[in-house]
Amino acid sequence: MSPSDSHVPPVLSEHVFHVKSSILIDAPRDKVWEILMDFPSYEKWNTFARHMTFTNPGKVPLEDQTISEGKHLKIVANMAPSLSEPSYMNRGDAFCIVSHFEPENYRVAWKSDMMPGFLLATERWQILTVDEATGKTKYETFEVFDGLLAYFVKFFVGAKLERGFAAAGESLKKYAEEQNNQA
Repeated sequence: MSPSDSHVPPVLSEHVFHVKSSILIDAPRDKVWEILMDFPSYEKWNTFARHMTFTNPGKVPLEDQTISEGKHLKIVANMAPSLSEPSYMNRGDAFCIVSHFEPENYRVAWKSDMMPGFLLATERWQILTVDEATGKTKYETFEVFDGLLAYFVKFFVGAKLERGFAAAGESLKKYAEEQNNQA
C-alpha cells in the first residue's frame, strides 16, 4: 500500500514541496465541517477555491454534488484570492479524485488526476480538530507536490498557492463565525 492509499496524511518533508496553512475558528467543529463539505456553496465564501464541482471522469458535472471517496472533483481556484471570478491570468484549474473522506475524523483529501504521477502528483488534505487550549476549531490544510513538474509549480506559483491557502482559511473562519453568530 502506498502512503497515499493509507488513511494517514503524508509527511510533508518527504515531498518536492508542500503548502500549508492553519487557523483557529470560533465556531463548533460540526458547523465548520458542514460548511467545508458544502462544495456548491464555496462561491459564496471561499476567496481561493471559487468553484468545486463533482464530475464524471469526462468532467461533466454530476447531478449529485455530495462528497464521497472516488468521486472526481473539478476545482477552479482564484490565484489572486477574492470573491470575484478569477481572470484568465489568475485562474487555476485542477482535476482530482476524492481519496479520503472521513467525516467521523473530520478529514478529507483529494489527489490530482490530471497527468501521470511522474510528471505531477498532488494530494490535498483538510483536517478539523479542537484546540485544547481555546476550545476553538482548528482548521489545517496542506498539499504535497511531487513529480518533475512540481519544481516548476513551486517556482512559478508556489507563493500564490501559499497566499491562496491562507486566504481560504481566513474565508472559512469569517464565514463560519458569521454563520455561528446568526444561529
